[in-house]
Amino acid sequence: MNLQDKVVAITGGAQGLGLTMALELATKGAKLALVDLNAEKLADAVQQCTQAGGEAKSYIANVADEEQVEALFDDIVRDFGTLNGLINNAGVVRDGMLVKVKDGKIVKKMSLSDWQMVVDVNLTGVFLCGREAAAKFIELDSIGVIINISSVSRAGNIGQSNYSAAKAGVAAMTVNWAKELARYGIRSMGIAPGFIGTEMVANMKPEALAKTVAQIPLGRIGKPEEIAHTVTFIFENDYLTGRIIEIDGGIRI
Repeated sequence: MNLQDKVVAITGGAQGLGLTMALELATKGAKLALVDLNAEKLADAVQQCTQAGGEAKSYIANVADEEQVEALFDDIVRDFGTLNGLINNAGVVRDGMLVKVKDGKIVKKMSLSDWQMVVDVNLTGVFLCGREAAAKFIELDSIGVIINISSVSRAGNIGQSNYSAAKAGVAAMTVNWAKELARYGIRSMGIAPGFIGTEMVANMKPEALAKTVAQIPLGRIGKPEEIAHTVTFIFENDYLTGRIIEIDGGIRI
């Protein structure tokens, strides 16, 4: 896919990895539909993408709300006239041990609300946005690409029962969609980042961050731009589908 003038929706597009991916695609001449819940950051992201050479519009929507997601994709197609790509990037974390034990007694358990919040946004949100994007691709007879952001944590990571389960589900759906949607000319790919230099990682305790870096064979945290380059590669290589690309410096959790 040549990205010039192609319309790509990015959830969580106002900051972090989402914004970095948007800026990368803007330099390729893509038209961007940036989705987030932070209006102020969305406005700034639109300005940055415009300055980078792309056209961008902002949309406020909760990806875990079915009605909002359906309206979102109607609005994007109304505004741009078509849709060619979706990057399912929006996500949250609510880390905690399944059970926390002190002196042989259970002192805390992962709450259902923390479980549900992460699954709602990181898994259900991906499902809803992927479903609506696929429907639009087919209705518009448009070549379409869905890129889902999973994580190396999908293999299981201490303190992340909710996040790991959601990201494993995202990886599985990616393969499912590739098999189901290929007949319509739609590709489905996933990226599983390792520890990337985003705000989330920057907020880790120094000792925890140092311990993490020590486990990475390449000896450093990844750069957001390295994820963005992978996104471009996926869009531009029309023979890629049904695979999860791990961008993790060689770490195995």
